Amino acid sequence: VCLLSRWSGMDAHSPENLYPYTVSRPIYSNPTFEEDNERQAREERTLRERLSRTCGSALKVVKGVFPVIDWLSRYPIREWLPSDVISGVSTGLVCSLQGLAYALLVSVAPVYGLYSAFFPILTYFLLGTSRHISVGPFPVTCLMVGSVVLTLAPDDHFLLPGNGTGVNGTEADGIVVDVEAMEAQRIMVASSMTVFLPIQVVMGLLQVGFLVRYLSDPLVGGFTTAAAFHVLISQLKIVLSVPTNNHSGCFSILYTLIDVFTNIRQTNRADLVAGLLTIVIVMAVKEVNSKFRHKIPVPIPIEVIVTVVAAGISYATELESRYGASIVHSIPRGFAPAQPPNTELLWNILGSSFSTAVVGYAVAVSVAKVYAAKHDYTIDGNQELIAFGFSNVFCGCFSGFVASTALSRTAVQESTGGKSQVAGIISAVMVMIVILALGNLLEPLQKSVLAAIVIANLKGMFMQVTEVPTLWRQNRADCFIWLATCLASVVLGLDVGLLAGLVFEMGTVVVRTQFPACSTLGNIPGTNIYRNMKDYKNIAEVPGIKIFKCNAPIYFANIDYFKERLRVTVGFDSVRVFKKRNKALKKIHKLIKKGKLRATEVRYNLIIDNIRLEQDSGRESGQVEDGDWPVPEVEVRVDWALELPVRVSVPKVQIHSLVLDFSAVSFLDVVAVKSLRLVGRTLLLWLECWTSNERLQVQITELTRYKSVVLPLNRQLTHCS
Repeated sequence: VCLLSRWSGMDAHSPENLYPYTVSRPIYSNPTFEEDNERQAREERTLRERLSRTCGSALKVVKGVFPVIDWLSRYPIREWLPSDVISGVSTGLVCSLQGLAYALLVSVAPVYGLYSAFFPILTYFLLGTSRHISVGPFPVTCLMVGSVVLTLAPDDHFLLPGNGTGVNGTEADGIVVDVEAMEAQRIMVASSMTVFLPIQVVMGLLQVGFLVRYLSDPLVGGFTTAAAFHVLISQLKIVLSVPTNNHSGCFSILYTLIDVFTNIRQTNRADLVAGLLTIVIVMAVKEVNSKFRHKIPVPIPIEVIVTVVAAGISYATELESRYGASIVHSIPRGFAPAQPPNTELLWNILGSSFSTAVVGYAVAVSVAKVYAAKHDYTIDGNQELIAFGFSNVFCGCFSGFVASTALSRTAVQESTGGKSQVAGIISAVMVMIVILALGNLLEPLQKSVLAAIVIANLKGMFMQVTEVPTLWRQNRADCFIWLATCLASVVLGLDVGLLAGLVFEMGTVVVRTQFPACSTLGNIPGTNIYRNMKDYKNIAEVPGIKIFKCNAPIYFANIDYFKERLRVTVGFDSVRVFKKRNKALKKIHKLIKKGKLRATEVRYNLIIDNIRLEQDSGRESGQVEDGDWPVPEVEVRVDWALELPVRVSVPKVQIHSLVLDFSAVSFLDVVAVKSLRLVGRTLLLWLECWTSNERLQVQITELTRYKSVVLPLNRQLTHCS
């Protein structure tokens, strides 16, 4: 078989551009080909095999949706079950107390915190992929829900005529608060907001869990620190037991502090003493647990001990009747019946639901990945979205509020030997025991003790402030993100603050790419290493060559900045140089036509002042008479480094090559590509100028003056004066 091939872009009809290729192989018929290559028949699967394969694929899908089927079938009972039981009991006690305490952040009765500590665990056991996180209330998300609750169900909406105690315990004759209606409405708002979090499920099904990664660590750190301040101020009024108005939104911290200090004289001493003692004892024992965690087999459950002791003291000394202490009062036994959400609230809480869902998921996945890396297994981020989405829907239907995880609670579950979510189920059993049997024993417990437990568990969030100096040294942009998010969340509220922090973070990304770090590289003498000229003293620039490096993507927003930095680096504007040289050449052309420049032959070259004229090789030069040459068609070449015979200020060019280092450029958009092509064309025009390729076809008619100094022609340029 003979094939003829032509190079693209050449004359297809030119015989010299035809190249024959010969391919030699046996000529096959189809039976001969199949016989020589031993064709094999495809195996036909039986119906049973097809069904088996289909069932295997279906089982794989089911295991993906319900990871519990996979790991529970391989659960090592003898090795893991004893540790999970111990861990589950310890974590269950902590879950119960934190549930009671965190309910205060949502501004609902403490019993609903127990529901929120129980129901999410059941769903996450079936759908979750983390072995160690303890699912339940988290102070930040609880506070975000609480701000919505206070906005949609403030005390002012439940005022009734009558004589008694006014709003928030203030004296107001003729006005009282319908507490039962207020609590019913508030838990309806909280549970409806929780049910409206299937956005997590939708995000998981669409496999867009990566979007949450836009919440960077500095942003989350600044946000959670600000949330810790909000939690501290919201619990401060409970520890002091002073009357305040309910505030949410912008400057809520300031307004709450004003109310607290305005009514500071009404502080209940019994609640204050109980709260301060609880904070000191809990923080001290937690510090001991942290310092001697390798020596203590099980952390001391200080929250449980303090709660039991405080409830006993309150019951024995009758703190409520004698000293007016604020206690939990009623913790009804059993579970609340399931109820649908109030769809009328949807548009009022949709935005807050989304931000709460994102924050809860981001925190939970961050904690889960820490322990997954520690114990060498993987987390499926999209499956976690689905797991938390269904957990929140299930919890909200039974009067619970948003579930996530808390680092302190998860640390208890892992440090006490928890190996899997079996520990989570056992902790749920412990919470259920409290709900069904032991809840009434905690009715005398002071609310200030629960608030103090919440405050004592904020230490880890406040310690994030120590990251700021490190961020300042490592990356100031990240430091600014941390500070801006924290400040915005403290001043504007958590919802608006999170949005403001996210916008600021995106702004820093835009700024860092819009004004990228560009540098000129030089060579380390004696090596093939090239580094930034500004970073080293023992470095030299390659003569005649500029190496320009850009350390960011190039796109429509920064292409103008890129071109400006490139112009500064090369030291000239190629378009201006080209125009100036063209102007000079036109004037030289005029001088030649007017006969003000003379030419002489030097090895078949014509020199006119600072201009070298090359004869057309296709023509024969005439005879020279009296030093004058006949009129040929010539090419004008100029050495732009020397003085020109015309008055045109042409910028000097000191380089002959430009290297663009795009090793750090991750992408180029269409605008950048078009602009770079234009830059390339202008640089090519300049390059032609530099290599003396400007050609001006002239006819020399009269040469009246002659002035030239000829340098050796073996140089790239002919220098003339």
